[in-house]
Amino acid sequence: MTRIISSLAEIAPSYRAAFVDLWGCVHDGVRAFPEAVAALRAFADAGGIVVLLTNSPRPRTGVMAQLEQLGVPEDCWDAIATSGDSARAAMFRGMVGRKVWSIGEFGDFDFFEAPAIVADPLPIERVPLDQAEGIVALGPEDPFADPAVYRPQFLAAKQRGLKLLCANPDIVVDRGERREWCAGALAALYTEMGGESLYFGKPHPPIYDLARRRLARIADIPDEEILCIGDGVGTDILGAQGEGLDSLFLAGGLAARDTGTGPTGGPDERRLLGYLEAEGVTPDYVMGRLR
Repeated sequence: MTRIISSLAEIAPSYRAAFVDLWGCVHDGVRAFPEAVAALRAFADAGGIVVLLTNSPRPRTGVMAQLEQLGVPEDCWDAIATSGDSARAAMFRGMVGRKVWSIGEFGDFDFFEAPAIVADPLPIERVPLDQAEGIVALGPEDPFADPAVYRPQFLAAKQRGLKLLCANPDIVVDRGERREWCAGALAALYTEMGGESLYFGKPHPPIYDLARRRLARIADIPDEEILCIGDGVGTDILGAQGEGLDSLFLAGGLAARDTGTGPTGGPDERRLLGYLEAEGVTPDYVMGRLR
């Protein structure tokens, strides 16, 4: 049974750690949400441990730099687990070969340059598609263009049996008031065309393994005392359910229009329940925005 709440403080005493999504929950890609920062600070001040669990394709260090730019202070979180780091570990183990064709914006390419996070990493070389042994998708070069622009390249890649490593399973994110396509949209297209896509972020297990290992460095906390917080039903909530973890769905993020959630009010209970039933998920808790 899903319970609608008005603040994290209502349920915080039941949990010692939180796996918290970033984009749409703590910031919008332009600036931090002050109420979300205050809620995480209060959780931390009461002894809770906050692990930021993000589908960003960037390494942890890149996300830290981004948080500083957006105004998310270090005193509201304890550790970071990124889809990028989880995917990088697989790449440096050779999961899609040594020579890769990469798709992404220029600022994402520290994915290849940052120090490897596995022992004896395979040297990776970025090459044109016709020389590639695999594909690494960090996101579209143009996040506002229809992912279908990649159909010709994907057809050629599929015919050669190349695997696509998806560094960010999100389909879309909202940067301020504008919606952008993410690497998950590329992976979905490649799969639809008959190619093989490999995922390492939410809702898939590798990133939760990474998050648990980052948490274990701080404290030994059982799963029943971990709360997952996020605004994506197909990533944050589905992932939490798959891992047997409690979840708090933030209806005022990606699903704001579907759930009748405004900047300060909502969600509309009838629309919320209809949305969750259609999506096939049952979060333990729901609130509009993190506060």
